[in-house]
Amino acid sequence: QVQLVESGGGLVQAGGSLRLSCVASRRTLGMGWFRQAPGKEREFVAAITWSGGTTDYADFVKDRFTISRDNVKRTLYLQMNNLKPEDTAVYYCAAARTVEVHKSPPEFGVWGQGTQVTVSS
Repeated sequence: QVQLVESGGGLVQAGGSLRLSCVASRRTLGMGWFRQAPGKEREFVAAITWSGGTTDYADFVKDRFTISRDNVKRTLYLQMNNLKPEDTAVYYCAAARTVEVHKSPPEFGVWGQGTQVTVSS
């Protein structure tokens, strides 16, 4: 089974930027980013097809976050700009069961351990 390892989280001031990375131990299909804040359910952030040709975003991150991937490096990215305090959460990357874009957690079979993002006001 593929393993996923996230990195790039940290503490940043509101308006700042971070880039998350997720390295896979072998080739993956569709991929996604989710986040979970304390006391809240895990929520969809962004997803991308295997080819990278199609992406989808949650409304609350459109025009601020960009998902991308490098299949040669087996790495998924999430560029986060204009961060807000409400973006504070643990961010997880996940590997989907098919090549398409998915938004629902059950469509993803493998999850990383998560990386903490904290945005101060």
